Amino acid sequence: MNRLKRLPAVLKEKGIKYALRKVLIQQPYTTPVVPNYTLVRRLFKGQAGIEIGGPSGLFGKKNNYLPLYTIVKSLDNCNFSASTIWEGSINSGQTFNYHENKTGIQFIAEATLVSDIPKKNYRFLLSSNCLEHVANPLKALNEWLSVVDSGGILLLILPNKDYCFDRKRPVTRFSHLLEDFKNDVQEDDLTHLDEILSLHDLSMDLQAGNFEQFKARSLKNFENRALHHHVFDMPLLKEIMEYLKLDVLMTNEAYMHIIITRKRIFKSALLARLHSSWRKFYCYWYRTVGLY
Repeated sequence: MNRLKRLPAVLKEKGIKYALRKVLIQQPYTTPVVPNYTLVRRLFKGQAGIEIGGPSGLFGKKNNYLPLYTIVKSLDNCNFSASTIWEGSINSGQTFNYHENKTGIQFIAEATLVSDIPKKNYRFLLSSNCLEHVANPLKALNEWLSVVDSGGILLLILPNKDYCFDRKRPVTRFSHLLEDFKNDVQEDDLTHLDEILSLHDLSMDLQAGNFEQFKARSLKNFENRALHHHVFDMPLLKEIMEYLKLDVLMTNEAYMHIIITRKRIFKSALLARLHSSWRKFYCYWYRTVGLY
């Protein structure tokens, strides 16, 4: 209600596009928003997986943006610290409560170092609005792939810069991500801090406070992990998946970027191409015909 009361002032100051964007992206959804949800449901229903940086309201029934928590068989979780600005205090063990009475194992580990998590133990991995907080995303993704078995699914959700406080920042180049990976950049890196302080739209990040408060928080990023190190768009995400040799099953671009990929089963280049072609046909068939 308070947001609606502010709408006339925002309209006058920022214009209709900005005002509608700020209001609409906050509204709850009554039906799954992601197109081809039937395909998504088919990929995840009854499967065991892990989430990085959960829980996320986007996967819950209440938000209904992409409701997965209700249909998966089991779900574990990994957070970087026992205390975060999003979850508060958390404990490792069977403490991850992701939906009503459904719980999983809570791991506490860096996104770029998940060695304590069993390898090839999961059928899928979820990550919502997490990868942008990682200084070395290619290293993180390689780690995440290690805990997913052959043919396993990765579902990533990242912010669309046009609808958040990154809107003034340029999209990160893949060559930069690759350089960070080769140089083994650590999570205390603040390479992008000057750019962030200069271009971060504080009017779209009210929780950050004023500039001085935002700067003070940013300088302690290794403790709080609030910074968006990198800015992603769909072409960049597809380039990353090609580098990692993952098959892209589905993408969706709205106020967030969603990409669903599959870990390749075959090491042989020919067999991998044949399997990839089959998967693309399979996904196209079910998207267009909808036989479920």
